[in-house]
Amino acid sequence: MAAGVREIIFITYSSSITLPSTNAKLDSPYYGIEYLITHPINRCWMGMVGGGERVYEMRDIAISIQLRGYHTSTESPSQAAGYGNENQVGRAIKDSGILRNEIYLTTKLGVQVAFEKSLMELDTDYVDLYLMHWPQAYKPDGEGGAFRPDESPTFVETWKDMEKLLESGKVKSIGVSNFSIKNLEILLPHCTIIPATNQVELHPYLPQNELKDYCESKGIILTAYSPLGQPSPDDPALIINETVKALASKLNVDVAQVLLSWGVQRNAVVIPKTENTQRMATNITLIQLSLENIKVLDDLHLQPKMHRSLCHKSKQGEIFGWTYDEMGWPEHLYNADA
Repeated sequence: MAAGVREIIFITYSSSITLPSTNAKLDSPYYGIEYLITHPINRCWMGMVGGGERVYEMRDIAISIQLRGYHTSTESPSQAAGYGNENQVGRAIKDSGILRNEIYLTTKLGVQVAFEKSLMELDTDYVDLYLMHWPQAYKPDGEGGAFRPDESPTFVETWKDMEKLLESGKVKSIGVSNFSIKNLEILLPHCTIIPATNQVELHPYLPQNELKDYCESKGIILTAYSPLGQPSPDDPALIINETVKALASKLNVDVAQVLLSWGVQRNAVVIPKTENTQRMATNITLIQLSLENIKVLDDLHLQPKMHRSLCHKSKQGEIFGWTYDEMGWPEHLYNADA
């Protein structure tokens, strides 16, 4: 987490995508990050623990979509060093034949020593976006467990080290992940550089309305992981919701297109994950939802027992060693027994 876990984000994005099978055309917007770069809205997450060769294979699948005429102009994967596959990601980038400046690369932390190791594993000179994966710092002595919020290194100390990396030119932008309003309010007064993005679980069951408004007021872009509300193939959740399925059927599009378009129209970056080539193509084909259709999705979390996390359900009353209160997360949304 803050002291040791990192992530890379390969992102697929384009300015004009035409799918031969449907003639559907998408003009993808970009979000500007004030101090350096442009942040695409639609990304492919490749962050699963281990699975190095699997990531290499997934990169080949993604590249094959490009070569078969889907006209994606820029390729950009996503993963983390804590997932144990940075070396394969680096090899995949190098073997792809795509120029490095056409790939948007994100990795998650642990600051100086781990960052240099990440660069070596990725076989690259710089990273486009470097994220603090969690506010928690984990003890490096093998005993496990997280440092308490007031123990060093705090996430404020970690952030100051990240700002130094930005000054080195080896990182183009820096951000955070899984930060609540509570912890952002602790962090921001100490920031010379405001986080470019805050990557959080976000979907119609967990729309993060208050966090969204807060981040927008501070100029922080929200990035949505698990935007389809299905953190793993064994979790039949939002993507099979009857209301969402009915809406997709009415619009004659895929359920994923509805959910991703909802996220993007709320000004979030979305990072779906799939190994299916057809779904990859579908995931980068957004639609324009009407205000009426957006409201249908906006109201899903208001149904009984629907407003909840799908990724971080816990019966222990804590997330990676911190209590819900320390995380700044409402317990009723994350407690598996709530």
